[in-house]
Amino acid sequence: MISGRARASRRKVGAGVGDGSRVLLLAVLAGLGAASPLATDMYVPGLPDMARSLDTSSAGTQVTLTAFLLGVIVGQLVLGPLSDMVGRRPVLLLGTSVFALFGLGCAFAPTIEAMTVLRFGQGVSGAAGLVVGRAVVVDLFHGVELARVYGTLAGVGALGPVLAPVLGGALLALAPWRYVFVALALVGAVLVVGLARGVPESLPPQRRIGGGVGGALRATARLVARPTVLAPVLTMGCMGAAVFAYVAGATFVLQDLLRLSPAMSSIVYGVNALGNLGASLLYGRLARRFAPESLMVAGAVVGLAGQVVLLLLTGTVGVGLWPIWLCLLVSVASFGFLFPALTTVGQSRGREAPGAMSALLGAAQFAFGAAASPLVGLFGTRSAAPMALVMGAFLALTTVGAVLCRRQGVAVRAGE
Repeated sequence: MISGRARASRRKVGAGVGDGSRVLLLAVLAGLGAASPLATDMYVPGLPDMARSLDTSSAGTQVTLTAFLLGVIVGQLVLGPLSDMVGRRPVLLLGTSVFALFGLGCAFAPTIEAMTVLRFGQGVSGAAGLVVGRAVVVDLFHGVELARVYGTLAGVGALGPVLAPVLGGALLALAPWRYVFVALALVGAVLVVGLARGVPESLPPQRRIGGGVGGALRATARLVARPTVLAPVLTMGCMGAAVFAYVAGATFVLQDLLRLSPAMSSIVYGVNALGNLGASLLYGRLARRFAPESLMVAGAVVGLAGQVVLLLLTGTVGVGLWPIWLCLLVSVASFGFLFPALTTVGQSRGREAPGAMSALLGAAQFAFGAAASPLVGLFGTRSAAPMALVMGAFLALTTVGAVLCRRQGVAVRAGE
């Protein structure tokens, strides 16, 4: 239960976000959210050169990516609750500064073992922008504005995985792979300056969780024990699994099955990302009229329909580029509804500990996603059916979770 003094404090904090400061705030938060996707994918075009430079195999370089993603999961689980204890700015400033330092460390890594450790550290520190950024938003915005801001940030975030390989490839055309990490260090340094100038401390001392680590753990346990919180967390995990299944399977389908060139595949990814961006912006507009739970259900149903159609076509008449592309576009665009809706619902229900709630959502998204990625290859890559099956299965679970979240929301509003 939030006290009257805490409510008044929260209104006072949110009221201080004017038009000019709001633009800078959202720009910095968008940059923080994009930092980890950039660090994930920017160096991918340079993996062969990295393998030769560090005298390792392609599998060795892939381990550095796994280490980074594991660091992101661990970082969210640690830094989110920590920000509920000590405030948002210290965690954001320290985490982003360390992210920049780890970028420089990766640029000078002498061995693949050192690179793997540094990438893990970069993942942990880069998670600060993801997990604490979401908490800052829920500190400062409420109701319809909360949904609209999450929609805007989700749209910008959707461009990160698409732009990262393009930017990395352009940089690698001019310089060795180590300069990618120098660029990431510079991104971190710019974000530190932006944080110092544009992101206020959104969690006043009277709203912070006391009791040290034990207090933070108890607050997190209380969240997990509530069905109304657990439902959006697990639903976010299922959606994350569908997203990772798309990332893991689409390359095989587009290049190995359909024989598209890497350049043409990039166009497909780019168009799908624009569909995601458009859906995120549409979500922000529709949030004025519809509850986020209802928009979540709509997104889940549309996303599931795209993969059901693809699976049916693959099993009957067979499919070529355009049907596969259209079905993928429909499902990827649906993520533009699902992610901001789930974030809005989850963070609204976990307002007593926004950092811990953000950690649960983010960790579920990445953990479920990492577990789902190998499933596409396990079922084979000689057709689009395995990808459609895995994506469809998790989108079906996402739909069930979205319907449950909506029913919970209706029940809560009826009881008020």
